[in-house]
Amino acid sequence: MKHDLIFNKDFNANSIYVMTVYDTDIPNIWDYFTQSGLLDLWWAPKPWACKTVSQDFNEGGIWLYAMAGPDGKKHYARIKYGEITEHRSFDATDAFCDENGNPDESFPQVQWLIGFTGVEEGAKVTVNIHFQSEEEMKKILETGFEEGFTTGLKQLEKLLTEKS
Repeated sequence: MKHDLIFNKDFNANSIYVMTVYDTDIPNIWDYFTQSGLLDLWWAPKPWACKTVSQDFNEGGIWLYAMAGPDGKKHYARIKYGEITEHRSFDATDAFCDENGNPDESFPQVQWLIGFTGVEEGAKVTVNIHFQSEEEMKKILETGFEEGFTTGLKQLEKLLTEKS
């Protein structure tokens, strides 16, 4: 079953809301968002690849990864996990960084809240992304974030379809 992907930008609230439904169960989709081996399969929009350097999926833990381009160029990012409620939600702070995980101060750090809800059609995933200002939000969007993230989510849908 094909589900629409919602990607709403609210410049008044400096936030982005993303929602989609996957034809799978919550424990399975949870794994695809919390285990580096599975995240590496879909997080980067092809032809880019996600390559995990390290991951500690615990409150206060960090996932350090590289977006590796077809030209060999790597862009590093890190996600620092906040509160985790298994199979329900987790929040995190996302930042561009160097290969050692030191945040790039020229880019904003962004707050994420990812929620998982069982629905009749499968598993609903909601992503709320909050920025400190409209300028920060525009700066992240200018990196191609919308296209990249929605492409990744569609790649995840394809993976789940092939797996079932």
